[in-house]
Amino acid sequence: MKPAPNGAGFFLKKYEVPGNELLFLFLPKFNKQNMAYHYNPPDYFQVDDLLTEEHKIVRSAIRDWVTRSVIPVIDEAAQKHEFPVRFIRELGEMGAFGPFIPEEYGGAGLDHIAYGLIMTELERGDSAIRSAASVQTSLVMYPIFTFGTEEQKRKYLPKLATGEIIGCFGLTEPNHGSDPGSMVTRIEDKGDHFLLNGAKMWITNSPIADLAVVWAKDEKGIIRGLIAEKGMPGFSAPETHNKWSLRASVTGELVFSDVKIPKENMFPEIRGLKGPLMCLNSARYGIAWGAIGAAMDCYNTALQYSLERKQFGKPVASFQLQQKKLAEMLTEITKAQLLAWRLGMLKNEGKATPAQISMAKRNNVKMALDIARESRQILGAMGITGDFPMMRHMMNLESVITYEGTHDIHLLITGADITGIHAF
Repeated sequence: MKPAPNGAGFFLKKYEVPGNELLFLFLPKFNKQNMAYHYNPPDYFQVDDLLTEEHKIVRSAIRDWVTRSVIPVIDEAAQKHEFPVRFIRELGEMGAFGPFIPEEYGGAGLDHIAYGLIMTELERGDSAIRSAASVQTSLVMYPIFTFGTEEQKRKYLPKLATGEIIGCFGLTEPNHGSDPGSMVTRIEDKGDHFLLNGAKMWITNSPIADLAVVWAKDEKGIIRGLIAEKGMPGFSAPETHNKWSLRASVTGELVFSDVKIPKENMFPEIRGLKGPLMCLNSARYGIAWGAIGAAMDCYNTALQYSLERKQFGKPVASFQLQQKKLAEMLTEITKAQLLAWRLGMLKNEGKATPAQISMAKRNNVKMALDIARESRQILGAMGITGDFPMMRHMMNLESVITYEGTHDIHLLITGADITGIHAF
């Protein structure tokens, strides 16, 4: 085999995948551990033929890590409402943070399809893991790389790429979600610094983050971006508890009370909502790919279970209604795969529009949520237990269908694009 390209080589250097042939020698019992080692991702239209060698190497590294490190512990983490913080450094070591960021700033220099494949594999493990990586990459590293000064890039990006430091993204407020332009968080120019006041809510990673990319209005009502660091007086990040969804993710608030922000921590040029919306487009793109991973995990589980589980003297898979469900699941997954791949090609070419990204995010997340529900039904009562992933994926996807733009908002974005009339 010819040497891997530099980007894929980054993954090979950072993460050695041991041989796992013995895992496939026997099938002692149908359970979640067994399912983890017998993951057979669907590829009905041979989408793999559209991927490069580099894409496949990257995907394989992440897939094996998810199988070995995430699958065995994620159910317990969700039950206990805990985020396995050690995953941050492991993801950084593999190059899963900022994979499209140039190597000179600590990234892997990969393309957007590789980024999408990483998100797919991480969300197969759990939406919480994909969310952590998505925030670190698209909502923290991306704005620093795109809007930041050279000093900011050199200071923060290499450490974010390795997971040495963790970031979060402050846009949504307690009273302003889908309408971020009405934010009330403010910054005041005090001569040698800015004074930041306000609060952000529903912030992934905030309680464990070392820094936050924050969006606030200046005295003229113009939205500005800045980097706030933990430890600055007046900056706190209380955790949000009692979630039914994304239980293996750490979520919280950002509270700012007269926080002094050095002027060198401001993004110098970007103004208005364009900045945060560009970040959200990158994150939404990753979600469009990630949701496919959750769907494939549910489908794979349901298919294997239906072939082994017997009722009325024959496998559940032999019944027409179950075959209908499985065939429809596979059809929707295949459509989502092709949609994501084409979107990735457009993004690589700099042609992907925000409306196209919205359509893909909306379609693929709804597809995954529907498949989680249908696959749960195939397993019957067993489907609600922690031995199988469907209920966990289903609860997670109830959040994913809401964050980074709600299901309805994305529909209206498409509507505005095709009619030229904004409905919100």
